[in-house]
Amino acid sequence: METILLAFALMLVIEGLLPFLSPRAWRDAFSRLTKLADGQIRFMGLSSMMIGLILLFVLR
Repeated sequence: METILLAFALMLVIEGLLPFLSPRAWRDAFSRLTKLADGQIRFMGLSSMMIGLILLFVLR
């Protein structure tokens, strides 16, 4: 359970970097994301999950 919480904390730190360092770029990227179709967003989510899983298997 501790590992999951550490991973979640690291994810939050990484997710917070762009809005902290460059709020304008983050706002522009988020604005473009809202204009994508559902299928495109799902594909991006699936790709992200697959890359994460591959990294977990490689690094373990």
